[in-house]
Amino acid sequence: MFVAENKIEFKFVIKSIFIFGFTAALTFLSAGRINYWQGWIFNGLNLFFVLLTYYSLSDKTDLIKERLKPGEGMKSWDKIYYIVTTPIFFFVLILSAFDVGRYNWYPILPLCFVIIGIILYIIGQLIVLWAKTTNKFFSSVVRIQKDRQHIVCKDGPYSFVRHPGYAGGIIFTLAFPLVLGSFWGFAINLLILIPVVIRTYLEDKTLQKELDGYFEYTKEVKYRLIPKIW
Repeated sequence: MFVAENKIEFKFVIKSIFIFGFTAALTFLSAGRINYWQGWIFNGLNLFFVLLTYYSLSDKTDLIKERLKPGEGMKSWDKIYYIVTTPIFFFVLILSAFDVGRYNWYPILPLCFVIIGIILYIIGQLIVLWAKTTNKFFSSVVRIQKDRQHIVCKDGPYSFVRHPGYAGGIIFTLAFPLVLGSFWGFAINLLILIPVVIRTYLEDKTLQKELDGYFEYTKEVKYRLIPKIW
């Protein structure tokens, strides 16, 4: 058991390092220069949250295993979600770095927007991490985890909205082009709201139909993403 847990933890570390390294390399290669200070801030924040996530989840081996390699039952529409959103993320990252690192396309964002982006990015990441540490069924895909005795999580951020992970994810995803200093990256990144909202809606319907107690939970916590709104 100890060896198996160490192996899972090792895979988690390697995957996190790879994603961080790839994102950092893509940032500076797209910018065409190393003295892109917004890129350093963005990747510095990413490294901080990689380390914080590792520290926060280091004792949650089952959750790490589920997020590394989810079990059976992933919804077909969820696969489409990743096919759509993954290219958008990398396109926006490359575009933002091209914009600020090479060309400085008009309009140029003032420093205050970068600061706002940093604050929102941190808030969004912290909300997601709060959801991860609270909900032991926080999978990377939409599925009913019958193999893990899936139950409804009502604690922490789930007492405010039903999908706090998506809420936080929307915040930091929309904020990252601002951190990189790009108006055009931010403008195009608004497109990602469409698949995220659709996924939230479909996941909520799935949970209401297939997860015991979730329909009753929707009567207690009425909003999916934004309190008092939706």
